[in-house]
Amino acid sequence: MIELLLPPGVASAEAYGDPPDAPLFPAEEALLRRASEGRRREFTTVRLCARRALAGLGVAPAPLLPGEQGAPRWPERVVGSMTHCDGYRAAAVARRAPEVLSVGIDAEPHRGLPPGVLAAIARPAELRRLDRLVRSRPYVHWDRLLFSAKESVYKAWFPLTRTRLGFEEADVTFDPAGSFRATLLRSPGPSEFTGRWLVAGGLLVTAVTYRG
Repeated sequence: MIELLLPPGVASAEAYGDPPDAPLFPAEEALLRRASEGRRREFTTVRLCARRALAGLGVAPAPLLPGEQGAPRWPERVVGSMTHCDGYRAAAVARRAPEVLSVGIDAEPHRGLPPGVLAAIARPAELRRLDRLVRSRPYVHWDRLLFSAKESVYKAWFPLTRTRLGFEEADVTFDPAGSFRATLLRSPGPSEFTGRWLVAGGLLVTAVTYRG
């Protein structure tokens, strides 16, 4: 599913379950000594996806450890993103080049956000736009889609700037045909990201590929 949102040059892999025999490197295993079984499964499977995606670039398997702010530390000259939610894990990677400077992906269950979350993440203009979308296309959970789009934006933003980006610092506009635009309200850093979205099989996924 995620590959439908990514341009040529970005390799991806996804899983809808957790293989019981997926291996970890010792350095990865050390991070899970106190982890719950659920956390172990999602951590392991999303790294399996990442290594499969990296293999598509010809990159040998290596430990994928969290770095600054928890962002994955990718092999040299590689950019990428990982995501997981109930029933789905995915990764997307690319060789860092002017054509692809960063990638952000996110997956969420296709259901409404918990009470109070939308007000915490959305700008007033976004709420007005979402209200119109809900009236015209009520079969999409636009509140959850907004959350996912901002997660993808942040994952693409952080490797470029090494700074945090608040939910209120991105203004997202959706095209119902399957794309979105995010205007970034802080600097230094990119002023705009574009992305794509898809709803299928009880999931929604978003992806941002930033080019210089």
